[in-house]
Amino acid sequence: MKPVIAAAIDEHSASFIQISRTIGENPELGHEEWQSSRLLMDELLRHGFQIQNPVLGLPTAFIGTYDSGKPGPTAAFLCEYDALPELGHACGHHIIGTMGVAAAVGLKSVIEQTGGTIRVYGTPAEETKGAKVPMSAEGLFDDVDFALMAHPYHTYEKSGESLAMDAIQFEYFGKAAHAAASPYEGVNALDAVLLLFQSINALRQQVQSHVRIHGIITEGGKAANIIPDYAAAQFYVRSANRPYTDEVVQKVLRCAEGAALQTGCTLKTSNYEFSYDELITNQTLSGLFTNNLLAMGVREDEIQYGKDHGSVDLGNVSRHCPTIHPYIKVIDEKHLLHTKEFRDLAMKDRAFEGMILGAKVLANTVYDVIANPEILKAVRDEFEQSIRSSAN
Repeated sequence: MKPVIAAAIDEHSASFIQISRTIGENPELGHEEWQSSRLLMDELLRHGFQIQNPVLGLPTAFIGTYDSGKPGPTAAFLCEYDALPELGHACGHHIIGTMGVAAAVGLKSVIEQTGGTIRVYGTPAEETKGAKVPMSAEGLFDDVDFALMAHPYHTYEKSGESLAMDAIQFEYFGKAAHAAASPYEGVNALDAVLLLFQSINALRQQVQSHVRIHGIITEGGKAANIIPDYAAAQFYVRSANRPYTDEVVQKVLRCAEGAALQTGCTLKTSNYEFSYDELITNQTLSGLFTNNLLAMGVREDEIQYGKDHGSVDLGNVSRHCPTIHPYIKVIDEKHLLHTKEFRDLAMKDRAFEGMILGAKVLANTVYDVIANPEILKAVRDEFEQSIRSSAN
């Protein structure tokens, strides 16, 4: 069956590469991926998938479904296709989205024999307000037996870890005054923001080493001769797991409250992006992916263990169904994600070759599970155990 899957992907590889190239050349920000999502949906329609669009009121989100008409598990491929401001597709989402569609098309070539259902989730805005968060919260993955995607990178990595994350905005409201003639009449909101940064810097000594707290000042006043009556900052607070992230957030909020008390400002806090949970990798599913990667000719010493690369909204999905997020090598030089160098190399023929390889490995991994009920049970049992463990 796996040769059939590979042949189906190869047959349409030129189309997949053109789609990925077009998305890469026309980057669209999160929730504005009009052309990108349309290209992926049209390709799925061409291969007989039923399309739901929009999803949860999100116009660039979609779910493509192909039901074999026979009993079997539901497997989900997840697609991302949003770009970064100014940098474009420096995270390789033009590859991720097309890779998921190509894997689904490959699996469709054998699904009539194995039974089961293929779903392709088009998930906008992973870089900011990731659509996987509301999709997860609304139960759109609750009837999925397992979900997977692969991320382009400069090396191969097993599905590993990510950081839970909250995005918090702090706004301070003070009182304007002439900074030279009557500064004592004012209440300096910028001072409150500066004190917030100082307090958070002091807090770093009192948190565990996996914590990351980083922020910027988004508003600090209008003129140097006016006491700022409004100032604001945005922070990301991250750690290795959701419970500890919640604990650190409370400490950060107390830092913010202290800055307000010291300056006499009024404080308003809000979440300016969705909160992401840490990724819970299903090791059974991850092992299958690695085995299929080896079967495609990748050497074992080329495959690293997946360290965290920040935070992903796929973490929220991993609390609803077994999930993996491995990395596929698409460039041969060591350049990190979110750089111009990675962006440019991810548009070369070498990168598209990696995309096609990744699609085959994804599809073959799903085939292993849907063709073997014992493997499916092992995947599910591990998931249930991991969820129980994470709750304790």
